Amino acid sequence: MQNPKDPASAPADPGFRLPNAASAPPIGPFKGGANGGTSPLPIEIAPMDGAPVTDTSTRDLAIGGAVFLVLLIGFFFVRNAYVHHLVVKRVAPSSAGSAGWLMFVGLSLVSAAGVLAVINPGKFLTMAITATLVLIGLIAIIAALFVGRR
Repeated sequence: MQNPKDPASAPADPGFRLPNAASAPPIGPFKGGANGGTSPLPIEIAPMDGAPVTDTSTRDLAIGGAVFLVLLIGFFFVRNAYVHHLVVKRVAPSSAGSAGWLMFVGLSLVSAAGVLAVINPGKFLTMAITATLVLIGLIAIIAALFVGRR
């Protein structure tokens, strides 16, 4: 029989062994924080450049979605009024309808950028998101004005 304390009788490769329960540090309930917890290893989380510090809560997203839905309903009535206005001005109904939908899409994209910027500016108020939505929305509104002139 081999004696584990005798190095001469120990095998060359002991393989994987679980540590002794007596030698492991005691682990208590986690009380939070790198300095205030009882975890044996401190964990530090450093924010990366450009990463948002806070995340958007589901409550904020629900309120923002409800506001955006109300705006979409209002923009639909604006679209119908704009189409009616163009038809009264003797614009072809097909051109008036196209101009109305372009107006609806443009207003929707601009308002989506605004709602996202209010929900979480640190996360959504970036060039990639806000500038793209506003730029495409303004192009659609300008196109609606030009299509409505024919």
